[in-house]
Amino acid sequence: MSLAATEKRVREYFADIPVMIEIARCESKFRQFTDSGKVLRGGSGGMMVGIFQFFESIHAKAATNLGFDLFTVEGNLSYARHLY
Repeated sequence: MSLAATEKRVREYFADIPVMIEIARCESKFRQFTDSGKVLRGGSGGMMVGIFQFFESIHAKAATNLGFDLFTVEGNLSYARHLY
């Protein structure tokens, strides 16, 4: 998914919760993947994942148990909505 498509998806998905759009903009500039196609990682030691920069060691297991894959656009967005 291109950056423009990812931003559009974030804006559509959170049209009812505008603050989440701003959080995604601040955390990752709407990026789920790097230019080389790898999942975006940030933070100390690169332990934050994707659009909402979830701390992998804290959130990955919980997200997976709920059926969300933080490494995909839909999973990252869905888990963010769940937490909200």
